Amino acid sequence: MTDAVSPPLISVVIPVYDEAENLPDLVARVGAALSRTSKPFELICIDDGSRDDSAHILAQLAARTPWLQPRFLIRNYGQTAALQAGFDIARGQYIVTLDGDLQNDPDDIPELIEKMENSPEIDMISGWRKARQDATLSRKLPSMIANRLISKVTGVKLHDYGCALKVYRREIIERIQLYGELHRFIPILAAEAGARIVEVPVRHHARTRGTSKYGIDRTFRVALDLLLIKFLMRYLHRPLHAFGGIGLWLLTPGALSLAWLGGLKLMGESIGGRPLLLVGVMLCLMGVQLIAIGVLGEILIRVYHEPKGRALYRVRAAPRPRPLQPGPETANP
Repeated sequence: MTDAVSPPLISVVIPVYDEAENLPDLVARVGAALSRTSKPFELICIDDGSRDDSAHILAQLAARTPWLQPRFLIRNYGQTAALQAGFDIARGQYIVTLDGDLQNDPDDIPELIEKMENSPEIDMISGWRKARQDATLSRKLPSMIANRLISKVTGVKLHDYGCALKVYRREIIERIQLYGELHRFIPILAAEAGARIVEVPVRHHARTRGTSKYGIDRTFRVALDLLLIKFLMRYLHRPLHAFGGIGLWLLTPGALSLAWLGGLKLMGESIGGRPLLLVGVMLCLMGVQLIAIGVLGEILIRVYHEPKGRALYRVRAAPRPRPLQPGPETANP
C-alpha cells in the first residue's frame, strides 16, 4: 500500500461503467493481490459516467481504502478517454490496466510485475486470454479474424488485442496520447513509441454479474480505427505521400483522357457529348483536391513540430554492456 506522500511503485487503472455489482469484490481482490507483493501501489478507478450506483459505491469504498483513487467523469466518454484520464494521474513506475468486470484475474498482476522487474528489456506485457471463458463461436471467430488482421496490417504480432490486462513502464505511457477509440490499439501505439512487447497467457473468467458493454457495432468501429492506425503508422509525418499518391493515380488518367479528347477536338470532332469528358474532368478535379489536401497536411505537420521543437524521433537508453569475447584484437600476445 501507499500513502498520499510517497509515490507508489504500481498504479492499477480500471475504467468503470455500470459495474456496481462487481466493484466491492474488484477492489478487494486487487488490494489482496497487490498487498502480497509488499510493494506500494494505488488503484485508480475511473467512473465513466455510470448510470447505476457505481460512483456512489466507489466513493464509499474510497472513504475507507487509502490506496483507492477514484475519479468521476461528468458523462460517458468511452473507454479510451477513461483510460487516458487514469494515465494522466497515475504515479507508479509500472502501470497496469484491466477491466472492471472481474473477467481478468487480479492475481495475475504480481506475476506480470515480477516478470517486468526481472526483464529490463521488456517495456510492455500484454495479456493473452488463451482459454477464454466467455466466448461462443460467434464471438471467437470474429475476434480471431480481427486479431490476425490487425497483426498483419500493423506488423505487431499479438494473439489477443482485446485483453485489457496489460502492464506498461511509465515512460511508454508518457509517450502516447489516446483519443477516439484507440484503446484497442495501445500495443501498436506503444510499439510506435519504441516499446518492446511480450505476450503472456493470463487467466480468464466468465462474467457472473452485470452485462457486457460490447455489441456487433464494435466490429465496424475496429475496422475504421484500423485504417486510422495504419495511416498514422505509415503517413503521419508525410501525409503528402498518402493523399498525393492517390491524387496522382486519379489525375494521370484524367489528364490523359482530356488530352486525347483535346486532340480529337483539334481534328474537328465533337466531344461535348462524350461521357469520357465528364470522367476526365472529375478525375482531374479529385486528383488536384487530394494533392492539395496532402500539401495542407505537410504544412500542418510542420506547424505541429517546428514551433515547439518537437523531434521526429526518440532515443533509447544505452543497453547494458556485455563482456567482450576474446578475439584477435583483444587476446593477449
